[in-house]
Amino acid sequence: MRSLVKINVFVLCLLMVTGLFGPTNVMAAKEIKIGVIYPLTGGAAAAGRELRAGAELAAKLANGVFADIPMTMAQNEGIKSLGGAKIKLIFKDHEGNPTLGADLAKKLILDDKVDGILGCYFSSVTKTVSAVAEQYGVPMINGSSTSPSLTKRGFKWFWRTTPHDKWFTKDLFELLKGITEGKVRGVKGVSKKEIKNIASACEKTEWGSHVSGLIKDMSKEYGFNLKKSLLYTAKSTDLSSEVRSLKAAKPDVMLFASYASDAILMVNTLKAQKAHPKIIWGQDAGFEKPEFRNTLGSSIEGILTRTVFLPKLVEIKPLAGKVNAMYKAKTGNDLGGASARAFTGLQTWVYILEKAGSTKPADIQRAANSINIPGNELVVPWAGIKFSTSGEELGQNVLGSGLIGQYQKQADGSMGLEIIYPFDVSSADMIFPLPGF
Repeated sequence: MRSLVKINVFVLCLLMVTGLFGPTNVMAAKEIKIGVIYPLTGGAAAAGRELRAGAELAAKLANGVFADIPMTMAQNEGIKSLGGAKIKLIFKDHEGNPTLGADLAKKLILDDKVDGILGCYFSSVTKTVSAVAEQYGVPMINGSSTSPSLTKRGFKWFWRTTPHDKWFTKDLFELLKGITEGKVRGVKGVSKKEIKNIASACEKTEWGSHVSGLIKDMSKEYGFNLKKSLLYTAKSTDLSSEVRSLKAAKPDVMLFASYASDAILMVNTLKAQKAHPKIIWGQDAGFEKPEFRNTLGSSIEGILTRTVFLPKLVEIKPLAGKVNAMYKAKTGNDLGGASARAFTGLQTWVYILEKAGSTKPADIQRAANSINIPGNELVVPWAGIKFSTSGEELGQNVLGSGLIGQYQKQADGSMGLEIIYPFDVSSADMIFPLPGF
């Protein structure tokens, strides 16, 4: 009998040592470390706070059980296929500096031993950070950088969930075309010659430079006359000469790609110089941030911005409304383009890890390349998330789409964004032409 007990104890110890006692993934339950690199200080700090809050909310839903949120990751406590492993986010501040971003990525990989990376908002920083991730074979998901070139490098460890600027800029020109065809709610078709002349001003990092190039290309494609195109430094303290140059071109439409501080400075300078275009459109970023609205107040009425999330979406998509309510309770603000995409980026990490059932890079890579998250799981108005695995844009989500909103005065007197494009989901008549400053 004593010998039988000894044998049983020996077998039990052997099973525990070799990991054959019970399901392997249960034995392997642990924290999964995701390094998150955002601009948490400097001129884009406000955007960084939004991004951080969006990612943190997604991690909260993934790590707990929220029965009233109809989203798969909110129904399990942790990563189910990894024995309930919890997501741990390790935040780093790149300050808008691509070199610093690359250094932080190395530290996260070598010192913190992260399982993957999320970031970085600035396309210029995403470019250097993703190069480091590629070098070390560490998976990286990008939720909020929109330079088209990022998914044209043939990288095997980089996936992007957000649509990029080529899609967003095309949305803009489809809107302009729709104005001439009478497709815009509340606007009778206008002659193309009334909005034909365009001028653009874009900040000159990776992101703004690409947007500027896309505006040039699509102006030709859609038959508009680009009379002025200039690049400027986002950290400029005076944009007077740039605005004088734009005004001298006498454009009907002014287009901008700006971060928060320069977007505010640009509009204040346009106001001071009494610029009066018929349309002002911002390529998201600074034009959508809460401080843009809070600082400029009613003077932004009629300005357009592209985005991927607007509070009006909650009327169309109940899931977005529930998550937005949680975000607003935490931050005091509605979800915006940055926070909704950060949320979606971290959510994508959770779904990939669930599918992989492993933290081995090769397993994560295989799962990412075969993931197909349906649109009804997302807070953003996309058809879903499915990454391209061939062609020119490796790792690009092919199911994304954009929105164009317009600042309009709400019933309580505050400024809010109404959906103007796509035309079939517009939430208000478009204000056209711009009232002026």
